[in-house]
Amino acid sequence: MLRFSCLCLFLWALESSSSQVKEDVDVLVLLPQNNSYMFSISRVAPAIEYARKQLARGPLAGFNFSVRYVNSECGVNALYALVDRARRDRPDLILGPVCEYAAASVIRVASHWQIPVISAGALASGFSDKNSEYALLTRTAPSYLKMAETFATMSQHFGWKSVHLIYLDDKEERNCYFTVEGVHALLEGQHDISVSMMDSKESLAYLDEIVKSIHEHEVVIMCTHTDVVREIMLMAHRQRLTTSNRLFFNIELFNSSSYGDGSWRRGDKYDNEAKAAYASLNTVTLLRSTKPEFENFSLEMKKSYQRGDVDVCEGCNNINMFMEGFHDALLLYALALNETIHSGYSKKNGTEITRRMWNRTFEGIAGQVSIDANGDRNGDFSVISMTNREAGTYETLMNYFGTNGSFQLLPGFNSERFTLRGAPRPPLPEHADQSSGGLGLSAVTGIIVGGLLGTALLMAFYFFRKNYRITIERRARREQCDGKHRQLREDSIRSNFSAA
Repeated sequence: MLRFSCLCLFLWALESSSSQVKEDVDVLVLLPQNNSYMFSISRVAPAIEYARKQLARGPLAGFNFSVRYVNSECGVNALYALVDRARRDRPDLILGPVCEYAAASVIRVASHWQIPVISAGALASGFSDKNSEYALLTRTAPSYLKMAETFATMSQHFGWKSVHLIYLDDKEERNCYFTVEGVHALLEGQHDISVSMMDSKESLAYLDEIVKSIHEHEVVIMCTHTDVVREIMLMAHRQRLTTSNRLFFNIELFNSSSYGDGSWRRGDKYDNEAKAAYASLNTVTLLRSTKPEFENFSLEMKKSYQRGDVDVCEGCNNINMFMEGFHDALLLYALALNETIHSGYSKKNGTEITRRMWNRTFEGIAGQVSIDANGDRNGDFSVISMTNREAGTYETLMNYFGTNGSFQLLPGFNSERFTLRGAPRPPLPEHADQSSGGLGLSAVTGIIVGGLLGTALLMAFYFFRKNYRITIERRARREQCDGKHRQLREDSIRSNFSAA
């Protein structure tokens, strides 16, 4: 019912004008040509073209989108492409870049030139500051901070106090660095946190030392390659850490080999041991859509890949959030542009167009899209765990809905899986109806046993919190940054996590 209402509002917004606006719109798409990226031009262009055809058949058919795709790689070429394009005529809209360091300089210049930028990337925490240099950035994929809300809400509910973050740093795109940065930003000040960095060139060199750090913490959150996740889980299992009072999580946002995908099976002699270890591993990933229209979109994307003979990289042949995000970006811009022109403004008024894209909800290709008041998409995430230890199969235990900060508990959920022994047992809510939009944990956590026991617990919590400390541990050898990385640091997005 809620989605039907939102769809009606979406259609009403499109039809609110008495006359159709006719306008040529120049779009510059800045993405890599290299198909090893999940957001390469060949992978994302069909999604943008799909959206353009949708718009051409609807009430906004008067918009004539001229889309130019430029190879930005993941570096300074993105800025050069924008400057070269602007020498002739500045574009009306920029889609991309995705990579943080490429996006930073482009968004700064575009904001200065009053050009709206919409990206399904630029997910690092630093881009959340829209007060000045990133003022015209709208993100149509959930940022790392939005993902981190899943952990923050779980931690609040289940009473976690000590967290160890493990990430792999490739010193280039740095996806895991920025992912863990988001988690750290939301948990710091309320948890005892330590961090282990793994160099991508020697990812297993300090494995013993990293596993030793796990002994000192209750919750372990990893962002690294699938093989590294497996090695960590195997070693932790051999030291009986998986059967102790500890929780293990890995983060998989992009369905890519850059992130641990929860797969224990390798066909080697360690498979049975790995299966036992992974029984204690939980995976946080994006909530997938079951919308019928999304199935049609998926089929069209796969047909486009076949026609274009796009090479398939591991995990890249599936529809991912970048394809969805850039598709929805064009719809969102068309809605805002239509309103802007009918209000008497020009298509060159990037500030007004951006303002109308923020703080709104519309129907995207995979379902409802909610953009918050800061121009960032609210994210929905799933927590997946092994539920059949014999077969080693997984299912979703709960879904987190970022719009209202709530969890939907599914039939396989068991609170004991996420509750540390000795911690106050959280109340067990009833399983949320699949269509209810989730169960608000803020209401659930308020129903805790009161009286003298409750008072004592609160006083203990207050005393403990007064003595929290943040310990950032560098457990891997720091290498001298090469010339390329120094250049990236100069183009830093001003992260507050730790020194790049």
